[in-house]
Amino acid sequence: MTDEIFRLWVYLSATPLAGLALTLVAYTIAWGAYARSGFHPLANPVPIAVALVVAALAATRTPYATYFEGAQFVHFLLGPAVVGLAVPLARDLANVRRLAGPIAVALVAGSATAAASAVAIAWALGVSPATLLSLVPKSVTAPVAMGIAERLGGLPALAAVFAVATGVLGAVIGRAVFEAAGVTDARARGFALGLAAHGIGTARAFQVDATAGTWAGLAFGLHALIASFALPVVVVALRGG
Repeated sequence: MTDEIFRLWVYLSATPLAGLALTLVAYTIAWGAYARSGFHPLANPVPIAVALVVAALAATRTPYATYFEGAQFVHFLLGPAVVGLAVPLARDLANVRRLAGPIAVALVAGSATAAASAVAIAWALGVSPATLLSLVPKSVTAPVAMGIAERLGGLPALAAVFAVATGVLGAVIGRAVFEAAGVTDARARGFALGLAAHGIGTARAFQVDATAGTWAGLAFGLHALIASFALPVVVVALRGG
């Protein structure tokens, strides 16, 4: 059995499928640990899978570019997955239209708070300007955050790290925060989690409640859209043009 696994790895390591196989195996292990924990938020599969992938790449001295040749297939599927969030949203479209005003207010307030609070804290701690600019889109999904950070003059790779860390943290502490704040409405919980913790928070919301997941997906998508246009304009305006 060990010899068969070794031969399989030798074959995969010589093809772009190595990155894909490693990603799938890592996430399968992480999901198994998550399920065995009773889906406890502290056992979120994303950081576990990332740690396993990083450990495997470090142990085999595999460059990230080589790994991504295969992992890009998973990356490509992120687009259709995000579009798929529109399916449950379409079923609740009547409520979305009825609450369009509160949704718009919550979206603007949440987006501004997410960016301003992080930048203010980092600025008070004396971080570099590049790091500050990389923090601005931290609550937007990683691919969008990287693009925004690059336009602002930040570091795309660092922006991705901040985005993933924000999503994991939101998924982990979201329920505790809602309970402490007395927020019980599934729509409000979902919208807040999707806005603050993007795709990772949305996935967590769907695990807890279908309605919460639907509204998390709405916030996730709208936040990515508005942030792509608004954040660069605001930052340029604050710089004085």
